[in-house]
Amino acid sequence: MLPTKPQWMFLLLLLACPASAGAAAGQKKPDPQKQVVPIDRIIAVVNDDVITRLELDIRLDLVVRQLQKQGTPLPAPEVLEKQLLERMIVDRLQSQFARETGVRVDDTQLDKSLQRIAQENNFPSLADFRAKLEEEGVDFGKFREEIRGEIVASRLREREVDSKLVVGDSEVDNYLATQSRLPGKGDEYRLSHILVLVPEQAGAEKIQASRQRIEQALSQLQGGAEFAQVAAGSSDAKDALQGGNMGWRPADRVPALFLDALQKMRPGEISPVLRSPNGFHILKLAERRSKDVPVMLKQTRVRHILIKTSEIMPESDARSRLLEIRQNIVEAGADFAEQAKRYSEDGSAMHGGDLGWISPGETVPEFEEAINALRDGQVSSAVHSGFGWHLIQVLERRNADVSAEQKKMQARMAIRGFKSDEAYQDWLRQLRDRAYVEYRIGAAGKP
Repeated sequence: MLPTKPQWMFLLLLLACPASAGAAAGQKKPDPQKQVVPIDRIIAVVNDDVITRLELDIRLDLVVRQLQKQGTPLPAPEVLEKQLLERMIVDRLQSQFARETGVRVDDTQLDKSLQRIAQENNFPSLADFRAKLEEEGVDFGKFREEIRGEIVASRLREREVDSKLVVGDSEVDNYLATQSRLPGKGDEYRLSHILVLVPEQAGAEKIQASRQRIEQALSQLQGGAEFAQVAAGSSDAKDALQGGNMGWRPADRVPALFLDALQKMRPGEISPVLRSPNGFHILKLAERRSKDVPVMLKQTRVRHILIKTSEIMPESDARSRLLEIRQNIVEAGADFAEQAKRYSEDGSAMHGGDLGWISPGETVPEFEEAINALRDGQVSSAVHSGFGWHLIQVLERRNADVSAEQKKMQARMAIRGFKSDEAYQDWLRQLRDRAYVEYRIGAAGKP
């Protein structure tokens, strides 16, 4: 899955800023007549890798410039530095895990993703997009590698978290019953949030420490501090450095815990501390608006065969195996459903690979793009996603009324969204807990 537009725009703005940590920290500019050679030191050991002072200073400078560009008041330097170092540690752990488990994005796949980003910004070609970035001072090589990292992280999430989620029918029924009783169920909310995680299997002392952190953040907000500033300095969520901005969320994509609080809030207000299974939250409601429910949806009935990648099944072997299956179907006349039952590695195999009727936005972008490019009955070539390699066949298409079945599908997606967010935070926390991390940074933030 590609990083969302706010994610890669955030990367673009960071990379467009020249790296000069001293200037961002308010220090005097060096004398241009003197050559300054920075002395680098290790400030954190992450398994068999290290993070250096220079890496942190460069990233810190970029983040400070981005926050200033957004007009976000800066948190205290030592608070921002600590938050940023923790994010760099988690990013490094994900990169290590990706290498160990064979999750990679080759140059061809990366170029396709970059072309999609270019098209979203109305550039006719990737070359034009690159020229524009370089004209604005963006190091295209760095931008390219940051996008690769975002895609790898998305694929890890899809494989390690999303592919393992199960939503039962009873959960869907309960969700719909609850939603039907809620006022404003057709509304949308523009939200920001602060999340303080509670460590897995935490004792009373650690839970209390997390509670004190969130209550301190709430006290700052009640004292008049900017929400974005407090989020940048206090939140454990991935969007913390973007001021905790969650964007617009329809009511059916907001957890019931949040929705209960939002019903009592006016735009501009801040919630009390909310407790969920993965930690403590504070919400800010920026705006509320009514949502028009669509009447018709264009749906596609699809079946597929999935070959997953793993340590023992590298990308190249998975793709080759899938192309052999395709040859059996297209050239030798083998039945697609029988091949799916025999070879596919997901829950749809017992149904001949049939995924049923799929609406726009229900699958990852690579899968949806392949569906849209196929004619009815046509079998795709090998399609890659974070789940592995797919062979896809479109069976038929229709324009459907929004029905009880569709509402159930939307409810299932909403529940998956909630579960995915919590499960992903749990997975990152477990990844962090299993790792060897040694800090070599002093209390004042300097080695």
